[in-house]
Amino acid sequence: MTVLTSRKIQGLYAVTPDEQDTEVLLAKVEAALRGGVSVVQYRNKRADHKLQTQQARAILPLCRQYRVPFIINDSIKLCLTLDADGVHLGADDGNLAQARSRLGPHKILGASCYNRLDLALAAADAGADYAAFGACFASGTKPNAPVAALNLFAEAKRLVRIPLVAIGGITLENAAQAAEAGADAIAVIGALFNAGNHDESITQAARDFSRVFDMY
Repeated sequence: MTVLTSRKIQGLYAVTPDEQDTEVLLAKVEAALRGGVSVVQYRNKRADHKLQTQQARAILPLCRQYRVPFIINDSIKLCLTLDADGVHLGADDGNLAQARSRLGPHKILGASCYNRLDLALAAADAGADYAAFGACFASGTKPNAPVAALNLFAEAKRLVRIPLVAIGGITLENAAQAAEAGADAIAVIGALFNAGNHDESITQAARDFSRVFDMY
């Protein structure tokens, strides 16, 4: 049974790295949760379906323990199989209105909108719970991603009433720029999970990222 505490997407949104070792991945995710992550998205592009299912199934109880929403990247089927809290879809991952229908009204539906305001408007109309813009900065994960200017957030806030997530190249040095521009949440992979050689470094990085929103 889903124990989602809130549909509000805000603060530090952790996106998991492409880690093949499930035990290593779990330790990293728990370290981030200890630091105050507000959302976890499972994403592992290098894993096959079996490993994705294994890893997502293992992360879910951690998110339940910390009462943090657990979102699956791309796969509505895996989300429903595990009774995760929601799914995040890219532009090529299916129709958002159909996804909302399959998920039902209570699960979170997120949409990648890249640098396009029209996609955010369409996502909101289709029942998405948040829209993600990016890459906001140069991204090591997706070096060829389109650039999303930060002024897009202010423009989008005038037209849509769903939370906006900044993604792409976000670090502790530039996170405040995204928050100041109007992002409700910042999605981070490398700067969080590669913060150091110890789990404590990830926990501290999560705390530091979360504090960015204390002034906004």
